[in-house]
Amino acid sequence: MKLTMIGTGYVGLVTGTCFANSGNQVTCVDIDEAKIEGLRQGKIPIYEPGLSEMVLRNAEAHRLHFTTDLATAVAAADMVYLAVGTPPSADGSADLTALRNVVTQIAPHLRENAMVVIKSTVPVGTNAETYARLKELTGRECRVASNPEFLKEGAAIDDFTKPDRVVVGVRTERDAKMLHELYAPFLRTDHPFLSMSPESAELTKYVANALLSTKISFINEMANICERMGGDINDVRRGIGHDQRIGFAFLFPGCGYGGSCFPKDVRALASIARDQGINPQIMDAVDAVNQAQKHVLIGKIESYFGDQLKDKHIAIWGLAFKPRTDDIREAPALVMIDRLLEIGAKVTVHDPEAANNVRQKYGDALQYADNPLDALQGADALAINTEWSEYRNPDFDEMKSLMNTPVVFDGRNLFDSDTMAEHGFTYFSIGRVPVNN
Repeated sequence: MKLTMIGTGYVGLVTGTCFANSGNQVTCVDIDEAKIEGLRQGKIPIYEPGLSEMVLRNAEAHRLHFTTDLATAVAAADMVYLAVGTPPSADGSADLTALRNVVTQIAPHLRENAMVVIKSTVPVGTNAETYARLKELTGRECRVASNPEFLKEGAAIDDFTKPDRVVVGVRTERDAKMLHELYAPFLRTDHPFLSMSPESAELTKYVANALLSTKISFINEMANICERMGGDINDVRRGIGHDQRIGFAFLFPGCGYGGSCFPKDVRALASIARDQGINPQIMDAVDAVNQAQKHVLIGKIESYFGDQLKDKHIAIWGLAFKPRTDDIREAPALVMIDRLLEIGAKVTVHDPEAANNVRQKYGDALQYADNPLDALQGADALAINTEWSEYRNPDFDEMKSLMNTPVVFDGRNLFDSDTMAEHGFTYFSIGRVPVNN
């Protein structure tokens, strides 16, 4: 098929590249001329394992193209995917300005039988609104489907090519059949293709992310209770996780979730509920618990050092909101950095992928280390915000020799408490009794 992907952000670029890799002709469109020129030269604007190689391979095979010429790309397409940003407004609702502008721009160029597919995360009713707007602009019935994405940053290619399920919102069986044909190469192991109404598909995306966010906030709140009561959240997590009704996924305590999806989608779903006269008590609580959790680790640091913190040197491992990405949007590490700088502490940071994004935000206010151990030189404490694999098995003796004082604040529970005690560290984690030396 001939596909046009409008938007070359995270979702658009991954989706377009994976479709090209399965043999389709894909043209990715963006208004950012510098980004498009960079993509033509093989410069990938985001970090996602395996994506760069796949983009280059499909571009060289002339299956993947990049352009700013929306009109030409749309006129040639069997399907036009909309993957533009829907950022949160001040009240938490999704801002559909970019999507609506694109709908207006594509209308004069749509082929009569072309399908418009909304990939962006949008509120319920956006598909119907788009359908009505295109009918108004074109004077005919246009095919408009919804196809929400369920990609995890850091594992997006696997998620796309080996999906748990594919969800589409359609009005006709004909549209469902066309989308099934497109996704057939990724469904060979009998993962389900779920066809439903556009409204149900729009809700599915929000509800999925809201439930995953709820599990994270729940286990974090339980961790705080465990710590206060002398329990160990890791033991409790194992105790509940073997219950098949509960499981282990997304039940790892930490210093809060971030990124471009969970915070935005929880607030957007709450906004949708309020618009319908429903009080979204659970969603509001999930968001509030998560915002508070981002302050837990810095609270431990402030409690430990007291008034002395302004004279201390704090090393931070991990800046991205999760490993295997360079995304720092709503990352817990930023909350910690802001507070440490406000107090007047010296801060040295390390992250294998996100350091440049942090440098753009903070500049010379921070010191940047090329490797984790360099960040510890002369540090009075280490704070861990992201569970990168390279942080999991350090040389504890070397760590201790580099630091002024062997104090670790672990926001991801990477280390065993007994091991830290044996190596002479004072160790604070999430949901476990502190180790004091």
